[in-house]
Amino acid sequence: MKKNPYLTQKIAFSLLFIATLLVVVPVGLILVIIIQKGAPAITWQFITDMPRQGMRAGGIFPAIVGTIYLVSGAILFALPIGVLAAIYLSEYARENFLTRIIRLAIVNLAGVPSVVFGLFGLSLFVVFFRFGASILSGSLTLGIMILPIIITTTREALESVPYTFRETSRSLGASRWQTIRHIVLPNAIPGILTGTILGLGRAAGETAPILFTVAAFYLPRLPHSVSDQVMALPYHLYVISTQVPNVAEKMRYGTALVLLALVLFMNLVAIIIRYKFRKKKKW
Repeated sequence: MKKNPYLTQKIAFSLLFIATLLVVVPVGLILVIIIQKGAPAITWQFITDMPRQGMRAGGIFPAIVGTIYLVSGAILFALPIGVLAAIYLSEYARENFLTRIIRLAIVNLAGVPSVVFGLFGLSLFVVFFRFGASILSGSLTLGIMILPIIITTTREALESVPYTFRETSRSLGASRWQTIRHIVLPNAIPGILTGTILGLGRAAGETAPILFTVAAFYLPRLPHSVSDQVMALPYHLYVISTQVPNVAEKMRYGTALVLLALVLFMNLVAIIIRYKFRKKKKW
């Protein structure tokens, strides 16, 4: 019996459509619920005021500032190291058993639970280096957590640049580093920014690493240095949802909405930058 290719195509498209709905619909429902229940709490006072009455009133400004500090510190630490490590693995390291083990280890580290990174940060930065519970410890811990993501995506972006670009540059007398600096890296920037976006999202939304290294339960003031503790939106949301009684529901969902909006805003900025670089690509 001869198969009908159009019937097979329709079945395949139907299955793909159903799979897409199974992903999109729950995410859409979550967004609708958060916006519906959190929007009434979003006021200028809620965003810019200090928490009061044991976090049952006031705003979440210290948590917003603390989250921005931690994510910025994590990116400043992880991005240069991640890009340089990816350049070495992609452009300089020889293909042998050791490099394959290193690449496998980096991929596996990307899937390690965040609580493990939190305990690692507590042991290394808080205790061993004696940074204490501080912005520095929290940022370094988050930076190490997102480092495997940045290395992996950057390496894939570098390897996606056609090898003929390198051959042409070398044939014109450019050194290997000049070729990487002026030819390979500019063409790989969109992929590097993709890893940065993924790292931003994970760093901003994690609770366990900052719980061990920086987050304060209740701190109604702004930090003065990298040695200070801070409030952060993920931990603040966890606290007012589980540890503080009689908190209005709209405050919990409002905090979640602000966290979601902050992550989306940072991702949007990175996506716009990536789009501008991608438009300049000639291949």
